[in-house]
Amino acid sequence: MSDVQGPTPPEGDAGPPAEQQAEHRAEHRAEPHPAAGVDDPWLPAVLVSRPLTAGWAWTGFWAALIVADDFFDFAGWSWYVMVGMAALPTLLATVALLQATPRRYLKPRKDTVLGHFFVRFLALTAAFLVWGVSVVMSASISTTIQSLVGASEREVTALGFNLLLAAVPLVVSVLWLAFIIRCAWFLRRLRGWKQDPGAARLPKKFLRGRPRLRRVVVGLAHPGLLLVAGLGTSVLAFLLGAVELTLNVFA
Repeated sequence: MSDVQGPTPPEGDAGPPAEQQAEHRAEHRAEPHPAAGVDDPWLPAVLVSRPLTAGWAWTGFWAALIVADDFFDFAGWSWYVMVGMAALPTLLATVALLQATPRRYLKPRKDTVLGHFFVRFLALTAAFLVWGVSVVMSASISTTIQSLVGASEREVTALGFNLLLAAVPLVVSVLWLAFIIRCAWFLRRLRGWKQDPGAARLPKKFLRGRPRLRRVVVGLAHPGLLLVAGLGTSVLAFLLGAVELTLNVFA
């Protein structure tokens, strides 16, 4: 009596391993789904359907106020509020999305060895240039201080600290702009440029069960909107007067 067996599938067609099947089932279960009573009905329908358009309108409104501030000369601190308000929605959405994104998402998928080395080369070159400029500037500032206040150690120290405090806002602003650029660069990799990128590469557990709020947050966490609202309005405010205040302190 012979056992009748069907054709044996080729070795390469044995199907995905059990671990991959289990991972696929877990991801399928993790897909966001609406939960009863947690569908955020308080969100306006226009905001849910077009979150990116609403974000652009919000940013344009505050940018117009920043320009108006240059003509009507509002309170001196008003441009801080306007820049903060312009970037607030997209910045909060970006922070929420990046906070829920695991660190492994940072790993590049198509980074070549040459690209890796070239980026490091550019970073080292930029660091050397920044170090050289800082050395030259420190020597120049030291000579200027001594020529202004003479050889009094106390006056030299006091003026040096005053210059340091005056430079802090400018340095923090530059670091802030670098932070915005870095976040926008990663958002481009994570969700792309579409208003509704779908759940292809987004964290599966992010706002699970709250699809309306998830759509709004993902729509506002847009790389272009973040660059314009967080970086563009800051540069606009600096060009209209903030840099002048810092330079007057140095003068």
